[in-house]
Amino acid sequence: MSAIILKIDNISKQYRLGLVGTGTLSDDLKRWWFRILKKPDPFLKVGTINDRSKKSDSNYIWALKNINIEVEEGEVLGIIGKNGAGKSTLLKILSRITMPTTGVVKSKGRIASLLEVGTGFHPELTGKENIYLNGAILGMTKAEIKEKETAIIEFSGCQNYIDTPVKRYSSGMRVRLAFAVAAFLEPDILVIDEVLAVGDAEFQKKAIGKMQDISRGEGRTVLFVSHNMASVKALCTRAIVLEHGEMVFEGGTDEAVSFYLKGGADLINHRQFGNTINKEVFQLHHISIKNTTRAIEDAIVEDEAIELKTALSFKASNPEDYHITYHLFNEMGEAMFSFSNTSEPLQKGNNVLCCYLPKGFLQSGQYFLSFFFVKDRRKAIFIEKDIMSFVVADGKRDIGVYMGKEPGYIRPQFKWERLDD
Repeated sequence: MSAIILKIDNISKQYRLGLVGTGTLSDDLKRWWFRILKKPDPFLKVGTINDRSKKSDSNYIWALKNINIEVEEGEVLGIIGKNGAGKSTLLKILSRITMPTTGVVKSKGRIASLLEVGTGFHPELTGKENIYLNGAILGMTKAEIKEKETAIIEFSGCQNYIDTPVKRYSSGMRVRLAFAVAAFLEPDILVIDEVLAVGDAEFQKKAIGKMQDISRGEGRTVLFVSHNMASVKALCTRAIVLEHGEMVFEGGTDEAVSFYLKGGADLINHRQFGNTINKEVFQLHHISIKNTTRAIEDAIVEDEAIELKTALSFKASNPEDYHITYHLFNEMGEAMFSFSNTSEPLQKGNNVLCCYLPKGFLQSGQYFLSFFFVKDRRKAIFIEKDIMSFVVADGKRDIGVYMGKEPGYIRPQFKWERLDD
């Protein structure tokens, strides 16, 4: 069994909203007096969960709450969750950029972190000078840095600008150089946030390959935060899911990704309506969406056909005058397209309609469906906006071939043919 190289024991982090300190002199004095008496901070008893979408009743929020993790040597731990879930706060605590409010972090060896573009860089110094500065911050000697200097510069791809102040670098060039320094100075634990997404496809391929070499070839430990589920599944040996500052799942990478995509629900991409949408002409029973060859519990992937199933009862005697229409929106609220069941008319009584989207048609991302029940092909007698949302995950696209997402939201399969001259 591998040795434990990093132990996170009951870590919590509390912040005050809006102000530095407690906001009043009396509260600051109270906190100071409790510290003198070696008593617990009185303000740790208050605070709400870290939910950015809701107004808090308290001036204190828990960015992290009771996080317990053990990481083995050579393990690649993925940390996933929505924006504001506490991922970056956890990494900052592990990198000793900020201190936890409660709990302790125990680690063995040197920790290198890449949390933001140009972290630890001085803008007035050249790229080469910043290599030595960053190396010194990481605890390397000048001789150790000099030994790795050529490999760092070559990997970064910034040879032409290495003697230029980094204030003139683009964000992509900065992250290239910062990652090269962090990776080649051989840390025992490498901590990487979503910053790699700033790089282009070529650099992402190199970075993922280097992290695989570090973990599998050299037996070093990597903590990796990303919203790209394909890279998480390809790189990580285990993953945790954070939600509102709390760890809600810990386990295998595939299971963690599925848990994250379905938001902790028992069923993903399935909605029962009971008697909530029961109108004079129709009653809507349920809507579900999944890959045609996968179970309803599985995450939807882009490289397999997708089926949208709608179950409803039609009560009138003239079904030919009615149809259903869906409008598909992306996560920005932009309308993608609409589609209807006009080629497969409704019948009186129970109807189960299934619409099929070809494989590779939708890019990875989050989508929203709005439901319309239409009469005479022109008048919507019932509208339910955002009746359902679903997430399409990256499929089996090879890591390193292209780490990002192709432009746009759909990938239509056009017909091509070669014509004779």
